[in-house]
Amino acid sequence: MSKIYGVFGASGFGREVMPVLRAQFSQESQSAFVFVDDNPIADEINGHRVLTFDQFVADQAETKLVSVAIADSQVRKKLVQRCSDAALAFVDISHAGNVIMDDVEIEAGSILTPFVTITSNVRIGKQFHANIYSYVAHDCVIGDYVTFAPRVMCNGNVHIHDYAYIGTGAILKQGKPGKPLVIGEGAVVGMGAVVTKDVAPGAVVVGNPAKPLVK
Repeated sequence: MSKIYGVFGASGFGREVMPVLRAQFSQESQSAFVFVDDNPIADEINGHRVLTFDQFVADQAETKLVSVAIADSQVRKKLVQRCSDAALAFVDISHAGNVIMDDVEIEAGSILTPFVTITSNVRIGKQFHANIYSYVAHDCVIGDYVTFAPRVMCNGNVHIHDYAYIGTGAILKQGKPGKPLVIGEGAVVGMGAVVTKDVAPGAVVVGNPAKPLVK
């Protein structure tokens, strides 16, 4: 086999990503697509082999491409570094039904699951995840290792810094030219939160309107 595609992570999200990857490269045989997992629970999942990382690296394929399907940004970063150290290439994944408009730049390693929309004049960093029915509107800037859960509504002129996590159904209010709404580095926006003000780095916000979580 000259080429092999690996989805790093055989848990729920990885199993959602695999059919999208397989459809994107439908000219390849099913055997070219494998799961990569450090602690495999089975030798095969949904008709695909499950390899350890070392087995994937040792495979005889001439070209090995990998997608890191892990939602936790810090874990994702560590696994990306392992893949880079092993000289593996990253594959960008996007469902055929997604909508990508004008002047959009997305760095390597992105996963755009079905029904994602990215409108015009958007900049997105590396290893971005956008789950089903999420959108990113005009003039947004998104950092590295940012994760969108399903149905995130990121309106125009929003800046999201590295490692932020935006929960299911969250709404990010539109910012203004020259004064974007800012989600700080490592911040977490809770499920269903409506964000109307900037979120500080590392903060966890919940509710409508979103406020810092009091533990």
